[in-house]
Amino acid sequence: MKVLVTGSSKGIGKAIAQKFLNEGHEVVGMDILESTIFHSSYTHLVQDICGKLPEIKDIDILVNNAGIQEGDVIKTNLEGTIAVTEKYITPSIKSIVFIASSSATTGSEFPEYAASKGGVLAYMKNVALRVAKYGATANSISPGGVITDLNSHILEDEKLYEAVLNESLLHKWATAEEIAEFVYFISVVNKSMTGEDIFIDNGEKLKSNFIW
Repeated sequence: MKVLVTGSSKGIGKAIAQKFLNEGHEVVGMDILESTIFHSSYTHLVQDICGKLPEIKDIDILVNNAGIQEGDVIKTNLEGTIAVTEKYITPSIKSIVFIASSSATTGSEFPEYAASKGGVLAYMKNVALRVAKYGATANSISPGGVITDLNSHILEDEKLYEAVLNESLLHKWATAEEIAEFVYFISVVNKSMTGEDIFIDNGEKLKSNFIW
């Protein structure tokens, strides 16, 4: 199948693109940065999702991963995601996956970031309603802490990293490759779940200290 992955140059997006390539799919990556993926089935487009989007035909799976934590996050994370999705929804689409965030549900992060990802979550449900007529699914994944370069300031600070790990039940963060496995499952293996969000936070949302 032909897969479009936004934000594919590093982190979660790169892991997702690599997973689909490893499984024998054709992948088109879109990012403002150049790519370090070299594969005969990979095409890379240096493109801002908030800019004029190129024509790409016959997309089977769309993975909306591109996003930022600082700057105009509402424009990029929400408006850019909407623009990409509306551009590439066609009757041939089979699955759309949105990378949201645990903060979309908990609100526990930067205000604009949490709001942008909360909007992505609501928009995902709207898309699921509209693509059902094509027999397609639309779902989202909400990661908590993930081991990527974006979080290097935490990962490289032993005390800070231990503090955030203590906020999870399993005392760990997910890897980008783990997130990619979930994306692959809900977009390729899954045929019946749609309009749902999968929370991957190592139990951070459930963490509580009961005092009697």
